[in-house]
Amino acid sequence: MTSADLAVIGGGQSGLAAAHLAARRGLRPLVLDASTGPGGSWPSYYDSLTLFSPARFSGLPRMPFPADPDHYPVRDEVVDYLTAYTAALDADIRFGTRAERVTADDGGGGFVITTASGGIVRAPVVIAASGGFGRPFRPALPGLTSFTGRVLHAGEYRSPGGLAGARAVVVGGGNSAVQIAAELARVASVTITTRGPLRFQRQRILGRDFHWWLTRTRLDTSRWGPRLVAGTVPVIDDGRYRAALSAGRPDHRPLPQRFDGDRVVWADGTSERVDVVLLATGYRPDLPYLTGTGAVDAHGVPPHDAGVSTVLPGLGFVGLERQRSFASATLRGVGRDAAFVLDRLLRRAGRHVAAAR
Repeated sequence: MTSADLAVIGGGQSGLAAAHLAARRGLRPLVLDASTGPGGSWPSYYDSLTLFSPARFSGLPRMPFPADPDHYPVRDEVVDYLTAYTAALDADIRFGTRAERVTADDGGGGFVITTASGGIVRAPVVIAASGGFGRPFRPALPGLTSFTGRVLHAGEYRSPGGLAGARAVVVGGGNSAVQIAAELARVASVTITTRGPLRFQRQRILGRDFHWWLTRTRLDTSRWGPRLVAGTVPVIDDGRYRAALSAGRPDHRPLPQRFDGDRVVWADGTSERVDVVLLATGYRPDLPYLTGTGAVDAHGVPPHDAGVSTVLPGLGFVGLERQRSFASATLRGVGRDAAFVLDRLLRRAGRHVAAAR
């Protein structure tokens, strides 16, 4: 059995930020991560993934991203950065250790975490920072379950090479959907399909990156910011994606009526054969270890107040979509959220943390 002042489940960007800030508060954090090495889900993202925030806004607490401040980092640069951050972290990080179940410790307050290998961890405070990559969202599109072509989620996509010459439909209107569709359209015939119109945001305004304006106006950190925008967050574009769509590579259509065998039936009634459907439809919180605690609802979504569980005292979350702001699930936002959640949890659980030491 292992005891810790605070247990963090997940060793990606959210968990690293939480562990770092806990250590700076004098605690002994223990990080449990199911991956075999550092980087969280980043090593599994598609090869060409590029951040939509420049390096100056893409660092974790007390370690700026090591690049030109106006450079937009790519996936492998983020992996390298998270690897360096992990190496510098003053915390016990256990890779290859999957949290199987979290239960309330009736004996002395706090929690008992059981790992997949049978290990036991006791901690008065737990932060769930396991993200959503392990739980891709697959919408119930009519006929998709019986579609005889290939169905991929964006989490399974790596590069366009294996899809050269294919007829592909990309479902989704977010940043990743448009980025993947535009890349894939260089080697394949691609349609991007959405429920509503695609929405774009200029990446630079009056010579400044969009995130500079978010920071200057404080909309980036406002709890009210996410409520001011209905639907999807707009695609941040330097012009290339709108140009690609204008050229029909990819083209854009409303969601289809249904899939039928190896065909798609479009909203206007026309149909055609399709080789692959790629779902760039996001993720949901991956929190199976909280099942049965009441801390997640029937859909696996945690009731919380700005990242603090409204069900289990001492339980917090970092890295949830729109947890406190637009930036909550991003490199630029997890540090702020981790600090907020830690402070609230520790104020409430201070005596339990002291007793556990």
